[in-house]
Amino acid sequence: MSAANTQEVHGHEVMRMMVESGQAYDADSLEAAIHQRFGEAARFCTCSASGMTARELIAFLQQRGKFVPSGEGFSTEASKICDH
Repeated sequence: MSAANTQEVHGHEVMRMMVESGQAYDADSLEAAIHQRFGEAARFCTCSASGMTARELIAFLQQRGKFVPSGEGFSTEASKICDH
């Protein structure tokens, strides 16, 4: 499948996965969970960016204040998902 045919996963789906898991992550464990759920070749988009790798999406969401400190890492909350 060429990159032009690769469907992007919206960042909201990653945040929902985080909420449903009920666990805290660090950047490495979140990246591993994203790869396990969506595949290592998956690319991600948000309302304002596209074509991101899992690591780029994590940095993007972190910069936008979408993560909440939790234990030794971070999680997110359903209220942080803009869902539009």
